[in-house]
Order: sequence, then structure tokens, then C-alpha cells
Amino acid sequence: MYDSPPLAPSPTTAPGVAIEGARLVYGGVPLFDGLDLHLPAGRITALLGPSGVGKSSLLRLIAGLEHGAAGQVHDGAGAPLAGRVAYMAQQDLLMPWLDLVGNVAIGARLRRARPESARAARLLGELGLGDRLSARPAALSGGMRQRVALARTLFEDRPVVLMDEPFSALDAITRHELQALAAEKLAGRTVLLVTHDPLEALRLGHAVQVMAGRPARLEPALVPPGAPPRDPGDPELLRRQAELLARLARARAA
Repeated sequence: MYDSPPLAPSPTTAPGVAIEGARLVYGGVPLFDGLDLHLPAGRITALLGPSGVGKSSLLRLIAGLEHGAAGQVHDGAGAPLAGRVAYMAQQDLLMPWLDLVGNVAIGARLRRARPESARAARLLGELGLGDRLSARPAALSGGMRQRVALARTLFEDRPVVLMDEPFSALDAITRHELQALAAEKLAGRTVLLVTHDPLEALRLGHAVQVMAGRPARLEPALVPPGAPPRDPGDPELLRRQAELLARLARARAA
């Protein structure tokens, strides 16, 4: 039994993210060289491109996990992002021996901080898992597991969130539901979402960028109309999807 929890705190004012002159080399071949990218504060930027172009590596660079990289990553005012970034991977990476509350609060446990089980339970409830708090991951569907992973990301309460294809392994209906949940719960944070799904990018992104070439470059951003999460059946969104698919086809040939 968990105590009745308070509302999860809203994120602090989200900073923008600036990547300047980024360079990363693997096996003597530069993935990108002199790459610049600006993520507007409090907005979702979706990033697409061919497999192997360096999208996940760019996420790792922003997170401070690519120690062989060159260039600068800061909040737009020159301050580092350390301590202000949360990361949501494609795999849920849940601990099988922990219940859902324990999995959501795992970061606090690893930092030897107060686990805030009540806040973790509240987040799970907001994501539709309030009746499964004591369950183990093995008892959950794939969609439920990703809801737990999203709750864990939100629990960290960081203003910058990096997402690496977090919904790609889900069926279409579950993906649609989680996209809407993510747009609601991540509102006001600065988000970089890597995806291979053009419609997902257009549905969730305030701006959509395509990464292509070797070394990789970024094409001018495509800005969908309206606010996320957008209606995937909107004719204008479908027109933009056709435009984005054409960009991706050119990127693959680059």
C-alpha cells in the first residue's frame, strides 16, 4: 500500500539546447563534423534519418555520454546541461525483480536519495497503471512496460528529455495512445525525439529535422501546423508526411 501522493512537481523552466561544431568519429570515419543544432526551449524536436547516420550518437552527445566527441553542448546561455537531462531508450530496461513503483523510482535509489514512492505511484496512476503498482514487469504487456518507462523518465523531473525511438516496438493502437500521453506529460520540457516514423514525428514535433549524409548534416526544419499531439488523419498532416517521406528518400540516397 502506498500513501496518497502529492501531485508530481512541474519541471523547472526548460532551457533551450545548443549543439555547436559537433564532431564524432567512429573507425576513422566522421559521423558528423561541424554539426550545429538548436532545440527551442519547451518544445519537442523530432529527428529522423537513415539508420547509422548518427541520430542515437547525437542523443548520447547531448547526454554527455560520447566522451570522444568534440564541440560544445550547452543551454544556449553557455551553461552545461549536466543534471538537467533525462533519457528514455527504445527498450524499457525495467528491473525484473522490482515492482512498478520500484522501477519508476530506481534513479533515486541509485543516487541513495529518498525514493519518493508516493510520487512514483502517482505518476503510474496518471499513466493508467494505478491498479498495477505491485506488479512485476513480466506480468505487463509491451505497452504497459513503456508506460512504466515513461513514468520513470517523468519521475526524474528533468527539463530536457532525450527519447530514442521509445514507441517503435509497439502496435499501432498502443503507439497512438502513448504518443498522446507523452505529448501531454512532456509539455513545457525541451525534448529531442529520435524516430523512424514520419507520422509520429509530425504528430509530436513542434519541428521536424532530417539528418543525412556522411558526415551527417541537418536539413532545414519542417514545422507542422497546430500543436501536438496532432490528428494523424488530418489531410494537411498527411500532405506533410508525403513531403517528409520525399526528404527521407533523398537522405537515404545521400
